[in-house]
Amino acid sequence: MRVVVLTGAGISAESGVPTFRDADGLWEGHRVEDVATPEAFERDPDTVLRFYDARRRAVASALPNPAHRALAELEDALGDDLLVVTQNVDDLHERAGTRRLVHMHGTLAHALCTACGGVSTIVDDLADRPGCPRCGVRALRPDVVWFGEMPYELDRIERALVTADVFVSIGTSGNVYPAAGYVAFASALGARTVELNLVPSDAAVPFDEVRAGPASQVVPAWVAEVLSHG
Repeated sequence: MRVVVLTGAGISAESGVPTFRDADGLWEGHRVEDVATPEAFERDPDTVLRFYDARRRAVASALPNPAHRALAELEDALGDDLLVVTQNVDDLHERAGTRRLVHMHGTLAHALCTACGGVSTIVDDLADRPGCPRCGVRALRPDVVWFGEMPYELDRIERALVTADVFVSIGTSGNVYPAAGYVAFASALGARTVELNLVPSDAAVPFDEVRAGPASQVVPAWVAEVLSHG
């Protein structure tokens, strides 16, 4: 059985990582256009860098929850037949043990050099303007995909969806494309589709199965069922 799992902010919310936007449409207290666009970085790089430095520190103090650990357990059983695709920029999947993982929106742990294109692990706060480990130029930005930029590894994700027997969406609103279109894509190719979410999303194409509840409860329960059926 080949499985593709898509995870969103809902899987990390129970670990204390804030969800994407609050009820006022703000992204952790900031307007999206002020911190998550190339234009914002060009206009006010100091604010953007401080914002992502703070996010990275907040994530460092969070811990993987039972949902993250359940997916790592599923990977142990399925091996290369599982691909986890996350829209999250935290590293909780990795810390839970998942290795077959695509960060389609990048990761807070890495910096991207706007001078040479090199990607490196962040050691010092980017607001302090450290030099790029590859070229030495002080031109680092977070290696995260901002609005208006292309998500990472779309070809790899599509190849996995083409051969998937099951597509599972966990903790994502289904409003942001291209990820929002994956349920329709997988369903059209014959995959069984499952949504595990705090509340059902407004997906354009209905899932074959929907289980509502906290990720730390519904994800381990679903994984246990899959493993029990061999």
